[in-house]
Amino acid sequence: MTPAERRASASLALVFALRMLGLFIVLPVFALEAARLPGGEDAARVGLAMGLYGLTQAFLQIPLGLASDRFGRKPVIVAGLLLFALGSGLAAWAPDLTWLAIGRAVQGAGAISAAVTAFLADVTRDSVRTKAMAMVGASIALMFALSLVLAPALAAWVGLSGIFALTGGLALLAIAVVIWVAPPEPREHRPSDMQQLRAGLAEVLRHRGLLRLNLGVFVLHAVQLAMWMAVPALLVAAGLPKADHAQIYLPAVVASLLVMGGVLFPMERRGRLRAAFLIAITLIGAVQFALWALAGASPGLWTLGLLLFVFFVGFNTLEASQPSLVSKLAPAHARGAALGVYNTLQSVGFFVGGAVGGWLARAHGAQGLFAVCAVAMLVWLVVAWPMQAPAPSADRR
Repeated sequence: MTPAERRASASLALVFALRMLGLFIVLPVFALEAARLPGGEDAARVGLAMGLYGLTQAFLQIPLGLASDRFGRKPVIVAGLLLFALGSGLAAWAPDLTWLAIGRAVQGAGAISAAVTAFLADVTRDSVRTKAMAMVGASIALMFALSLVLAPALAAWVGLSGIFALTGGLALLAIAVVIWVAPPEPREHRPSDMQQLRAGLAEVLRHRGLLRLNLGVFVLHAVQLAMWMAVPALLVAAGLPKADHAQIYLPAVVASLLVMGGVLFPMERRGRLRAAFLIAITLIGAVQFALWALAGASPGLWTLGLLLFVFFVGFNTLEASQPSLVSKLAPAHARGAALGVYNTLQSVGFFVGGAVGGWLARAHGAQGLFAVCAVAMLVWLVVAWPMQAPAPSADRR
């Protein structure tokens, strides 16, 4: 990486980290804390309040991705972060569950993932793009693990309203990073009118390679969220209290990032990105099959820890390689549109994984849940098999 690429990657990874920490840190305590508000006795309404973020994200990723193609990445990112901060403020103030749900919906309206990843693609070469995306993916994974450690202590100290106030402050800090730390954005590929924007979106929606990746990110995040409907209970059954689950998650995440960095980048340099991609899908599928087989036999902590480590190796590899591949396959004038569609399917995957995963866990138990996840990964592997990684280019932006 050049110094400019390192600066861009580090600053945009920090933007993602600050925003995702603000998102993740409420998740471990949301259901318990929201139940204390007026209206919180209704578990369905609590679930809706929690899930509204993902729904508004799904609806707005494509429009804001297109807007970043037309008006520039930085203005859209700053506007999205302001919306996220506003939603955090509403949630912090919320006197009842209805206002908390409104705050979550406004938070989700700050759908900047497409704009940030398109910005990163604009300022990095193809040859280092996966490494840049991996920095973003690593920051997200670490924020998820950190939130599991910090959330219970913060909830006891400042409550849910204090946590939401903190998320608003993190969003404002991210705005400062975008304005004063992130590099200037290039302008040469910006579409001139709505007709070009629509043409770019249509091109993205017809591209077979992008369609495969969009299906992949949907399956990946649906499986990720669905399996967490059963994994915590398996850890508790193995003798690990809920408050101590970070003792498994954090080492698994950190170790998986080290393995991913030592394997993915060398394989990409040797032209074997397709192999790394398919191996990662296979690893996650194998974990689902193993959990399916073991869920009824009360697996121990070491077994569960090893399976989670393997899962995170595959997950983090795909989190780094998939958006990189999207940015390489998409035409430069439609990167925001392509990443908007990609992130929309990611958000829909989160929503479907939570809704369907919860139903499967209740109706068919952990084994039924993992069986469906295993089949979903197998379908994805079959669909992804014909993919071809784009030819490397040292200077293409």
